[in-house]
Amino acid sequence: MEPLHDLPQGIIIAATPLGNPHDASPRLIHALSHADVIAAEDTRRTRNLASALGVEIRGQVVSNFDHNEESRVTQLIEAARTGSVLVVTDAGMPSVSDPGFPLVEAAHDAGVPVTCFPGPSAVPTALALSGLPVGRFAFDGFAPRKQGARKAWLETLKTEPRAVCFFESPHRIADTLADAAEVLGPNRRAAVCRELTKTFEEVRRGTLSELAEWAAEGVKGEISVVIEGATEVEVDMETLVAIALERVAAGERVKAVAAELASQHGVSKKDIYDAVIAQK
Repeated sequence: MEPLHDLPQGIIIAATPLGNPHDASPRLIHALSHADVIAAEDTRRTRNLASALGVEIRGQVVSNFDHNEESRVTQLIEAARTGSVLVVTDAGMPSVSDPGFPLVEAAHDAGVPVTCFPGPSAVPTALALSGLPVGRFAFDGFAPRKQGARKAWLETLKTEPRAVCFFESPHRIADTLADAAEVLGPNRRAAVCRELTKTFEEVRRGTLSELAEWAAEGVKGEISVVIEGATEVEVDMETLVAIALERVAAGERVKAVAAELASQHGVSKKDIYDAVIAQK
């Protein structure tokens, strides 16, 4: 194995362990010890991680979280022009539903080098553990908090052929699974992955109906959910044309609607388009 060299100048986004500190990469350990500046979501948690890893932090540690990261950008970009700025969050990969994106975007725009030290992420971990077909998947961050927005989001997943992974709060998981069972159907399969890599790690698999019933009793910890993709449902041309006419009447363009329905159901875009035009 090649020895670790000096840290590169610029922005370094690095994944931190989800729970088990032994998942920390050698590059992360080296960076915690040698970075000029560490931009941390929670400075205390980062210092605790360094302590657990036996690392002495030598650089400046500054907070970089949801409510101040926009105001930190200029300061961190300037620091990265002449030194190394390590960006870490409480767990997993920065900028993936965690602080980091505004800084990475600004660094690219400013011509400041950006690199990544890969490592743990809840998304691929949950997908791998789910036991569901996840060769194609979408990641939707956190589920919407309010029920109306949540149901509208779930409606978009009715015909989504890819598996969908998202995060949820333990306080809302029961309501979210109940809404998912109602909108997507009680028999759609899913997996709830809780406390990944930690002592009480648990993967609960079942139908949405079964999982909603289980979650109603209360669930604790950090939660990632994987829902299997929609299976293909055959829809006859008459039904597709009726759907298209309804959407066109609501103001959508015929060509756009025909293209979307054709793609979703494996039929001819021209056939849908011609049938809609004939009935308008």
